[in-house]
Order: sequence, then structure tokens, then C-alpha cells
Amino acid sequence: MKFFTKDQKALSRTDLLAVFGPEGKAQKLPAGVKIPPLAREAFRGEFRETRLTDSVGGPAARVLQIGLGKRELLTLERVRRAAAIAVKKAERVRAASVALWIDAGVDKACGAFEVGQAAAEGALLGSYSFQELKRESKGPFLKKITLQLADRSGIKGARVGTSTGEANLFARRLQDMPGNLMRPRDMAKAARAIAAKSQRMTAKIIDEKAMAQLGMGSLLSVSKGSGEPAYLIHLTYKPKLKARERVCFVGKGLTFDAGGISIKPSAKMDEMKYDMSGGAAVLGVFQALVRLDVPFEVHGLVPTSENLPDGNANKPGDLVKALNGLTIEVLNTDAEGRLILCDALAYAVKKIKPDVMVDLATLTGAVVAALGHELTGCMGNDSALSDALVAAGERSGELVWPLPLLEVHKDHVKGAVGDLRNINSGQGAGSTAGAAFLSHFVGDVPWAHLDIAGSAWGADDRDYQGGPLGTGVGVRLLVDFLQQRGTRR
Repeated sequence: MKFFTKDQKALSRTDLLAVFGPEGKAQKLPAGVKIPPLAREAFRGEFRETRLTDSVGGPAARVLQIGLGKRELLTLERVRRAAAIAVKKAERVRAASVALWIDAGVDKACGAFEVGQAAAEGALLGSYSFQELKRESKGPFLKKITLQLADRSGIKGARVGTSTGEANLFARRLQDMPGNLMRPRDMAKAARAIAAKSQRMTAKIIDEKAMAQLGMGSLLSVSKGSGEPAYLIHLTYKPKLKARERVCFVGKGLTFDAGGISIKPSAKMDEMKYDMSGGAAVLGVFQALVRLDVPFEVHGLVPTSENLPDGNANKPGDLVKALNGLTIEVLNTDAEGRLILCDALAYAVKKIKPDVMVDLATLTGAVVAALGHELTGCMGNDSALSDALVAAGERSGELVWPLPLLEVHKDHVKGAVGDLRNINSGQGAGSTAGAAFLSHFVGDVPWAHLDIAGSAWGADDRDYQGGPLGTGVGVRLLVDFLQQRGTRR
């Protein structure tokens, strides 16, 4: 798939032209493009309304009108969805090329730069297709997308959107790979490949022997039931100029989670290949940073492992010791994500010493019960950081909702035999309990925990994502967070 960004001086020959603008205003077509009068008159421009017609003149073979709804309700999310609709329609009608033409009035309502970024993201995300493992696949037929914008700042925004969109697709492909093809070693290989693309990146892969020397008994305990060794991936990005801050992202990389001895029900266990979605998001952020510049030193940690049952696996009631010296009662081996994350967080505090830290994890089914599949739960120790992530979610369309984390929640995970226990044993607030456990490993670093168990896959159809496949959630959210934080003085 080739993606181009151009101004609106002229339209080149294309199989499909997609034109979108607000309701109540006739769609302005590029010079020379003509469609039957009835096709224009009958189109109202309501949100997601479409009308496809053959052109009767000009360089476009067919024209697709897409509505953005009432002008006062225009949002970047609507632009993102409209761009995805255009690309998906082009694929359905087997067009080899599509041009997206956005009404200049949309720039005035939402900002030209932001519209360019959202349209590029939507177009690329709408093109996602996971067909490579099928013997015979239909398509993709679409080979070329051209986004044409009225303002030069929109073109600059589209360049950013291209990077974030492609990074999201990268994370989705990692997510959607079956567990036997996306093992801990495969995540490590992907990290090395990303770092090789940029002179400002390095990848350090810490194996089980090195983790044992560091004292990561909690992380190592989870892989004992698997034939696949665990790794701690450490990616580092250095900015062009002196780093303003040190930012650390930590992503849970459980490439398959059967629950261990506390085995999961067989129904939908296949979906546990998605338990590495937090790690995929962190790798996706670094994929975006190959082409983007932020004024921070950015570290990405991905503890990656499998959680399977065999004679060597953790048993309920076992005691493990984390890098920071805390001992943990493993009361439920299916609460393993926090066992690998806690050592990664403690490693960050000791070795990286970040100014701010965010972790992402498909940690609890409880967050799905609380927030469904459209929102990511956010807990932490710094309200300004949580607020910044909520705001980034609003801009990116990857919505974040704050949940409470109280001192009493932290007390609920204190152990009887060890310092901590990995579940709260019946006090409810399951999602918060996971964050409460992790809070014992972050020291005084400003930190936020993002529970993406609901938003990582299975989301409602939003044109550019939805259904049973992965969403790549977290990539665009964290890139936006970095960019907005970078504008602060």
C-alpha cells in the first residue's frame, strides 16, 4: 500500500474520489469532476452517510460522498472515521486507487494540522487487513491512497498521522499473530528490528540468566511452566537535542496466558494471545519514534513470557521474591501479569530512574465489567499525569477513564506470609487491586497504570477498528501524550 499526501491544486486520475464535509453544505468537488445533479441534491451529509456514483467527467472514475454531520458537532474522531469509511469502500469496490478530498471548512472547525493527522490515521487504520496466514486471500485490491488537503499545515499533520497510523498497524499485526508464531523470542526479534531502523535507538534483550542475577524472581516465576524462555526487552530512544526528561513506558508481554495451574476456562482461551497487547503498544510507540522526534529520552520495557501449566509451574500459595526485595504470595497463578510487570517497574526505578512512568496491560476482566470495550481504565499516584492521559485519549480517540486508587486498596494486597499477595481475596475492585499491587514497585516516580483488557480487542465497530481483531490501543494515545508533553515549557 502506497500512501501520498498532496495539496488540492489538482486531482490526478483515480479510480475513486472520496469527498467529505459537514451537513447542510453541498460537497465541493475538485475542478473538472462532475457527477449527476441528483447524486448531489439527494445527499444530505449526515454523519457516516455515503453515496457512491459514477462520475460523468473529470479524472475520477467514481465519486463517494461521505457525510460528517452537523458542523457544530464536527470532531477529529468523525474525520478519522470518515477517512476509514472511504478506504474500506474503495477496497470493497476493488478500486486500485482512492483520493480523499476534505472540505476546507473542516480545517476551520477542527484545525488544519489536526485534521490532516486524523485523516491520515483513519485512512491507514481503515486499510488494515490480516490475510497473510491464509493460503488464498482476496485482496487487498487497493494499492494507493492519496490524501489531498487544503492547508499546508494539514499536510504536516498528515505526516505525523502517517507515522502513528503505521505504528498502530504494526502493533495490531503483533497482536493478531497466533501464540505459536508470536512467542517471547518473536517479540524480542521485533524490538531489535525496530531499533535497527534508527541511529537514536538501542535494544537490550535481558535473558533469564541475566534476570536471575538482577533478582527478578517474580517475572521469572511465570515462565516456569513453559518451554519458552522469558525476556525483558529494553528499548531506548534518544532525542536530537539534550533530553528534557526521561519517560518510561512498560507493556505487559504475555504472548499466551492459559492461567497456569489456576487454569482459565476453555471458552475463548484462544483470545489469550492478546495478553501481550500492552507490549505490542510499547513496541508500536517506538515504531512511531523511528520517524518522529520528541524532546525526551524514552525507555520502553516489555517483560515477555508465557503462562502455562506443567510440573514446574507456579502453584497457588507459592512465594516469589521481586527485584526490589518484596516477597509475594502467588494466591492465583492467573494473576500473572502483575508478577511480570512488578519486576519491570522495579527495574525501571532502579536502572532507568525515570521522571514519569506509564504501564499498559491487559490486566483484569474487572475493567471490562466496569468500562466495557470502549474505554481504558487509568489508575496511579499522580493526578496531573492521569489528567494528561485522559486528554490524550480525547484527542486520539483512544478514550481513557480514571478509576480510584486509595491507600486501603494498597492494604488489601498485603500478605499474611509474604509482604504482598497477588490478589485482594474478595474485596472487589479487581482492576484497582491490580494497580494497588503494582503501586508497591514504583517508588515515588509519577506513575499511571492503564488497564487495556477491554480496549485491546473486541471493541465495537468504529470504522477504523472493531470486531474480534486487535485494536493497537495505546500507540496513538502515548505518542500524543509525548507530543503534548513536549510542547510544555
